[in-house]
Parts: sequence; structure tokens; C-alpha cells
Amino acid sequence: MPEDLDGALAALRPLLLDRRSLVRAVASGRRRAEHPRWRRVDLRPVDLKAGRRLQVVATADGAPSTSNHAYDGDAEKAVDELLAEPFGNWHVQTTTQTLQLRVTKKGRAQVSRTAEGGVQRTEHDREREHLIDPGDPLFRTLGAGAAKRRQVDAFLRVLRPAVEEARLPADRPLRVVDLGCGNAYLSFAAYRLLSEDRDVQLTGVDVKAQSRERNSRLAAELGWDGSVRFVEGAILDAPVDPPVDVVLALHACDTATDDALAQALRWRAPVVLASPCCHHDLQRQLKEAGPPPPYGLVSRHGILRERLGDVLTDALRAALVRMAGYRVEVVQFVASEHTPRDTMLRAVMADDAAPDPAVRAEYEALVAQWGVTPYLQTLLTDAGR
Repeated sequence: MPEDLDGALAALRPLLLDRRSLVRAVASGRRRAEHPRWRRVDLRPVDLKAGRRLQVVATADGAPSTSNHAYDGDAEKAVDELLAEPFGNWHVQTTTQTLQLRVTKKGRAQVSRTAEGGVQRTEHDREREHLIDPGDPLFRTLGAGAAKRRQVDAFLRVLRPAVEEARLPADRPLRVVDLGCGNAYLSFAAYRLLSEDRDVQLTGVDVKAQSRERNSRLAAELGWDGSVRFVEGAILDAPVDPPVDVVLALHACDTATDDALAQALRWRAPVVLASPCCHHDLQRQLKEAGPPPPYGLVSRHGILRERLGDVLTDALRAALVRMAGYRVEVVQFVASEHTPRDTMLRAVMADDAAPDPAVRAEYEALVAQWGVTPYLQTLLTDAGR
């Protein structure tokens, strides 16, 4: 049941300041119509030469900033300032329990607790922590080498804060759908990470029967076949019933990415992560329509026209998703040496305002200038959105 927010935050304070039992804490997201100074803040105890400190890593739009606070000095002040920020979610893990606090639309606290603690690691100069240990049986079962593990880790570092930022139900399992899942490396990794904190039901959809058969066999080998299932079908006909909380579409070719985005918007999924592959549809339209002046110099060369088409396609996709009521970022989720298709559209449903009409005006001006009709626009128009 929702409870008083001030009281719930006050109950977090001693957990955050307990130097002996805090494993880690994460503050993320935002409350309705409010904006914290940072997108995400991570806290954990660290051991320095001067003694144990509370380390605070704050991430806004640029590189994270790190500060270390003495427990007998300014740690209390730092914690009080963070608790006063309008974060929408707090995740706190100690050696004996895990607590999840979500602020509701009405400004109340929805708190869930489990008796699952963690192991405190306070080394300051430790190697970068993997979100899934490289020795996890998952990677052995999937046959994933070092390059694939790095790609998985980079993807999870985009997925986790998006899920923490979104307003997701706490009274039922989290429902995740991977559209065009292929060999499902990232499907399995998403389930492995997200199921650490709550029950998860994951469905992978792919048009190929061999993908369904292979992935179902691997899910059984991992002992996950009760929560992870794979089905055969086209994205627009995905045999999945709402509600859906998280939609993944990773390297779906050409307009399959648009199919996945259209499905996600139809389901009103709170979290959408889409990493596009090729962009043939708009490339064809650009070639047929010809460039508006003075962009002939850019589109004259095939390689530049291709790159322009990639950028234009994803910019228009991002605008359409924003117009549907989402906060959208387009990010590089993995270094280009691991995959040339390293762009990801990260969308989290907004709940505090109507879409900005200026976005629609800019979108309409851009498609009119270039004489193109994005396939996603066609899908959304046909669906009445």
C-alpha cells in the first residue's frame, strides 16, 4: 500500500548512512512535474587511506562526478541533500535486505522489501564491475565470447537506468518483450539482470522457427523456461497480450525497427530500447526525391547520402516517439569496434506533460523539406495515433 513519502524517505536515511551494511544505493528517475539535478546517483561505502567514506557518483548529461564523504563529517549532509531531491525511485541494497521505493503520481511512496541482501565490497580501486559476472553460467550456455560479453554489458548499462527511471508496476511480474530477438543474447541477459530484483516474464518474438526452437532449448537448459518463452511470428502480429512494460528491438533490419516501435507505442510500454540496423526505406525515398537545396553537395556522394539517411531516419523516429508522449534519447550504447550499428533509441514514457507542439512543427517541416514519409509515421497513422 502507498505510504507517506516523507516517512518512507526518512526510513531510508539510516540505511544509506550505515557504513557496515550498505552495499549500494541508486536514486534515479523523477517525480511528476519535478526535475532532480542528476539523472542518476549511485552510493556505496569505499575504503580509502583516510578511512571508510560514502562514495557518491552523480550522473547528469555529461561524465559522472564522484565525491567521497566522511561518515563522521559531511556524509549526513550529502545524504540529506540527495533525499531532498525529487527522485522518482530509490533502490537500496544492504547485507540483509533489498528495498525499492517508487514515488507514485499522487506523491506517495510505494515501498517493497525483500530479505535478499548482498555482499559489501568497499575496494576503491577495484576493476570496473560487470553487471553480469563474466563467469556466469549464462555466457557459457550461450557460447558468448569476450566481445559479445562487452556488448551485453554495454546494453545492460542503458537498460538498467531506463527501467529504474520508469514508473513500473510493483504488484506483478515485470513483462519484457524482445521483438526480432534472433539468437536472444540480449534477451537472456536482460532477464538475468532484471530478475535479480523482482519477478520477470520475458517473451522473445522472431519470424524464424529455428530461433524459437534454439532459444527455447537454451531457456530450458538455464532453468528459466517457466519465465522465459519464445514464440514464432512477425513483429506486427506478435502473439503477446498487454500489458507490456519493456520492449526491446535490437538490430531489427530496416523497417522491422519501425514495426517494433509501432508495437511498443500501441502497447504503451513504459520503456522502449531500439537499436536500428540498416535504413533502406528512407534511403530509397531520398534517392527518388532528390535533395532540397543546398544539400546536393551532401547527397551527391553515395557514402554520405547513406550516412545522412541513417541520421535522418533515426531523428524522425525519435521525434515520432516523443510526439507519442515519451522522453527520448539517442545514444551510442557500445563502442563502434564491437558493432557498426551502435546507435540506440532509449525512450521512457513521460507522465507529467503533453507532448511539446514545437516537436511536431519541426518534424512536419523536416519531412516536407526532404519530401519523405517515414514508415513509422505510416504505421502510426494507420493505427490512428
